[in-house]
Amino acid sequence: MDLFCIATGLPRNTTISLLTADNCMVSIDPTMPANSERSPYKVIPVATGQLSEKEELFQNLLGQIAEQFSRVFKINELKTEVANHLAMLEKKVELEGLKVVEIEKCKSDIKKMREEMAARSSRTNCPCKYSFLDENKRPTPRRDVPSYPKYMLSQETIEALRKPTFDVWLWEPNEMLSCLEHMYHDLGLVKDFNINPITLKRWLLCIHDNYRNNPFHNFRHCFCVTQMMYSMISLCNLQEKFSQIDILILMTAAVCHDLDHPGYNNTYQINARTELAVRYNDISPLENHHCAVAFQIISQPEYNIFSNVNQDQFKQIRQGIITLILATDMARHAEILDSFKEKMDNFDYSNEEHMTCLKMVLIKCCDISNEVRPMEVAEPWVDCLLEEYFMQSDREKSEGLPVAPFMDRDKVTKPTAQIGFLKFVLIPMFETVTKLFPEVEDVMLQPLWESRDHYEELKQIDDAMKELQKKKSDSLTTGSTEK
Repeated sequence: MDLFCIATGLPRNTTISLLTADNCMVSIDPTMPANSERSPYKVIPVATGQLSEKEELFQNLLGQIAEQFSRVFKINELKTEVANHLAMLEKKVELEGLKVVEIEKCKSDIKKMREEMAARSSRTNCPCKYSFLDENKRPTPRRDVPSYPKYMLSQETIEALRKPTFDVWLWEPNEMLSCLEHMYHDLGLVKDFNINPITLKRWLLCIHDNYRNNPFHNFRHCFCVTQMMYSMISLCNLQEKFSQIDILILMTAAVCHDLDHPGYNNTYQINARTELAVRYNDISPLENHHCAVAFQIISQPEYNIFSNVNQDQFKQIRQGIITLILATDMARHAEILDSFKEKMDNFDYSNEEHMTCLKMVLIKCCDISNEVRPMEVAEPWVDCLLEEYFMQSDREKSEGLPVAPFMDRDKVTKPTAQIGFLKFVLIPMFETVTKLFPEVEDVMLQPLWESRDHYEELKQIDDAMKELQKKKSDSLTTGSTEK
């Protein structure tokens, strides 16, 4: 518009109209048609940019009002504040954008890592790993940081840990883990087999995570069995009779012997035709599973406490652990004990077959050794075992499977369950071991005799109460008939 005013010699503020030769108004914008000498546009001034006095006065008044309004409401300060706030927001958005980029990058890296781990897992893991048809639970044998709190063992605890009288109910899981860690150090296993202490911690944590929360077959039971093995090594001076590899086998088999136990025994597995029974052809399905889980964990580099032994040593350790864990199947009890008794008359510590049989008997003793402990420590374990038995028998009844009388809540009592087990399983086995290690008699066999006597007294009381109730019932029945 200013260009038209300058070209026509009009003041800049003049309002003009552009007309064609036919007096038609032309819109002044970049798209208007071009004119020519034959058809020139007419420039008509409409009004000048000069203001009248009233208009000028009005504009001055508006300016003063705007200035006062700005002063009262601090418009300039507000503008500055808004501008600063906008600048901060822009910077924050920029930073957040960078964070989003970093987060997306991390997500991408994690995705790649998971894919790599999955690929590695598919190459190395057993395809049936931890699978169990009767449970939805799938234990995960991975924890990257050995984070359980370190429990500093007192000298009193260290001494007590070497004895069968150790009270296993007083300790939290992290304390039991520290005790197990101490055992491996105290026996010289960490030093002799160059076990990385951090790897030992990771392995123990992973072991803990792969015991289920069953009433009986849980991590505390694992600790009990291992602590009893540690006690027997000390009591019987087994380090003088066994090699360090044998001591490592005994301890590690005790730690791993019930890994991922589902709480239902082999009889149930076989009768219910579970995945484990099918996989292991009804041959010690649980014990085979415990072995498989144990070495699946060891196969992970971060948990491999045997990473610094040579190939021949690892083969010997692996075979030894498998042999001992499979020996804990109670279906083989008579077979193993009879074999041990045959060797007792001429036991030879230099004979590999004799020593293997002894190791099998030792882990069996430790596995079922609760009654060796003081009564206040042992008796709660009976309640735990019966609870697990009753869970199984209830399930067997609901599924129409055979139920063992000693597991049936309607037929068994604590005294009857314990008397038979003590008289026909525990005492004969420990009496045989005592022939080889006389020191066992006072410390382990004597408590078993006392426990047997205790439960026989309880049974007599129960029988007397039942007889009394029967007489009362008969008396009431007779009285009712006479009336």
